[in-house]
Amino acid sequence: MPKPYTNLRYKLFSLQSISSLDMLSRLSSSSNHRLLKTLIGDINNNNGSCSWYSSKRQGKETLSLYSKISPLGDPATSLTSELDGWLRQGNKLRVAELHRIIRDFRRRKRFSHALQVSEWMSKKDICAFSPVEHAVQLDLIGRVRGFLSAETYFNNLMDQDKTEKTYGALLNCYVRQRQTEKSLSHLQKMTEMGLVSSALTYNDIMCLYTNIGQYEKVPDVLTEMKRNKVSPDNFSYRICINSYGVRSDIEGMEHILKEMESQSQIVMDWNTYAVVANFYMKGGLTDKAIHALKKSEKRLDNCDGIGYNHLISLFARLDSKDEVLRLWDLKKSACKRCVNRDYITMLESLVRLGDLMAAEKELKEWEASGNCYDIRVPNTVINGYCVKGLFEKAEAMLNDLMERGRTPPPNIWGKVAEGYLNKGEMGKARECMKAALSLHVRNKGWKPNPEVISGILSWLGDTGSIDDVEAFVSSLRMIMPMNRQMYHALLKANIKIGKEVEGLLSGMKADKITEDEETKEILGLRENGTK
Repeated sequence: MPKPYTNLRYKLFSLQSISSLDMLSRLSSSSNHRLLKTLIGDINNNNGSCSWYSSKRQGKETLSLYSKISPLGDPATSLTSELDGWLRQGNKLRVAELHRIIRDFRRRKRFSHALQVSEWMSKKDICAFSPVEHAVQLDLIGRVRGFLSAETYFNNLMDQDKTEKTYGALLNCYVRQRQTEKSLSHLQKMTEMGLVSSALTYNDIMCLYTNIGQYEKVPDVLTEMKRNKVSPDNFSYRICINSYGVRSDIEGMEHILKEMESQSQIVMDWNTYAVVANFYMKGGLTDKAIHALKKSEKRLDNCDGIGYNHLISLFARLDSKDEVLRLWDLKKSACKRCVNRDYITMLESLVRLGDLMAAEKELKEWEASGNCYDIRVPNTVINGYCVKGLFEKAEAMLNDLMERGRTPPPNIWGKVAEGYLNKGEMGKARECMKAALSLHVRNKGWKPNPEVISGILSWLGDTGSIDDVEAFVSSLRMIMPMNRQMYHALLKANIKIGKEVEGLLSGMKADKITEDEETKEILGLRENGTK
């Protein structure tokens, strides 16, 4: 069951933009256990309609369905044809495997693919859906198509399937899309029907108020929960603690924390104390923050990599290098193996602390770890070089990566180019920007900094050869239309060698770029015969 606070960066503790509880949290562990136990029983007894589904049973399975469709990560890829093809080839389908695929896709936020599998199961009548399966599909519909489509699905359910699970799933859809009136109206209906028996529903409403910035209403929900004899869980208290913290009400936060610690049904967790520490840090209460972090550390499981990452990041914010190194050593000892995310967290912390030598050492350790390659790991160190103004080292590392067949993203080359530009090293700025442009993939998000491009174009127009200007402009045109700065650089380069520029002026006119004062000054160079 995913936890709402198991993100990897300390800054997410503030929960400024909490998404509502994932629907998986509504499918309680006991419900999931019963579902899987039923499926296993069906398979063992071979007497249920929900055990195997196959067009024919022959041949030996050499590839699981999961391993076949899991790599198809493009959201535009249709899985329906893959699923149909799997059956046509005579392969067996375990319903339990289909449920595992859906859970895995949800965990990896591949909601469209999860919905395709769920709807395919329903269409093929592979398994009669229980309220739990309906709740999952309803939640997926809400994520992929919006709450209106989720409403339609809910309204078309049979009465016996409209349980706390499916009502809760629809509430979750409303909350996630910040539909305040619908959320509260739906909650009222659930209350009247006696379908509010757990903390999950109240937690949803607290998430709603958090997401719309009405933090002051969160404690009222906690009070109502207790009034209705529903016991708050850890998340209930944690989101309430957050509501006081974001309002800088340290006293109120401490009051709720003390109440939480006094509840017999609550097992205090590292996450809560980390949230508290974060707000102490924001309030400048360093001693209290350290005390809370120590409490958090005591509640870490022996191999909780995510927990260690959070604490390492928080101690780095406190400029506590000794604690960062101590926790990193503990983590490596407890967890035996560090994944890429762990190295990124540690490298970010060392960069924040300004210890680039230690970061370089950890980078070498990562390279020798055997972990799969992840460009974000070296990028963390490269960003550290840029922050310190060490652009030559950043460029050298990027060139080394390229020589080893690795492809850094264009934005990091663009950052180095900007650094060189600000230092007045225009030739190096141009070369780094050329590298960035060569790596650009259309519609992939990165766009070059207009000020950097303008600066390089202006410099090229003044000092570069016509070949240099044309080559750079040609690279730019692969990712952006012609603009005034590009035309000006070309005009200056052509005028310097006495070439006619009528064609360029016609191009400007065709691109609806009017001549401004700078254009006239450039053309004046031609009229004065100045090179």
